[in-house]
Amino acid sequence: MAIIRGMHARVLAEKLELALDRQRYAFFDNNKPYNLNLIAVRNRSGRSDEFDDVLFVVFRDEDKDWEVRSYQITTEPGPRILRKPINKKGTAILVPGQYRSVYKIDTHGGKFRHLALCQRNGRVWVYRDTDKDGKPNEKLVMEEGMFGINIHRHARPDEKEYVLGSSAGCQVFKSSREFAQFMEVCNRSADIYGNSFTYTLLEERDLV
Repeated sequence: MAIIRGMHARVLAEKLELALDRQRYAFFDNNKPYNLNLIAVRNRSGRSDEFDDVLFVVFRDEDKDWEVRSYQITTEPGPRILRKPINKKGTAILVPGQYRSVYKIDTHGGKFRHLALCQRNGRVWVYRDTDKDGKPNEKLVMEEGMFGINIHRHARPDEKEYVLGSSAGCQVFKSSREFAQFMEVCNRSADIYGNSFTYTLLEERDLV
């Protein structure tokens, strides 16, 4: 995780705001603390087994100065799930877009249950990858619905080198420790603005 403050944070916040504006997405700034912008950027490498995407958390701190935190994540499913989809329609890959107020703090299921940002309040769009080649394919069928595309950590207590089966379409952190720090900020925001979060997924080209 990188924490950026001061002038560099302001410049980066402005760059991300401009990228969202070009897509006609909302950027949240009421000049008050902890009004979070959760902005992920998908790497175009096509390497499904790496945590090679980034999540920016952009907000004003308690002094109303800009702060930007960046985390290594994956926004795509791992090769294990891509080769053996758990859904007969194919493996879900979140479609880039802005999902307004779709997420809330809730319990992410599975073997390692923990609090996470969960898709509870609205629908999202996904691609369905059906070719089972272990690589994400975003040129196939699109579907909208409630799919449990959550933002969570993996099972290990520290960092994980490879995605493997950690993501079946969810947005997953590389570091469980950093995920805990991320959730602390989300809890601060929820205390002020309520348990509702907007998640924006961009592609690298959107920042140019």
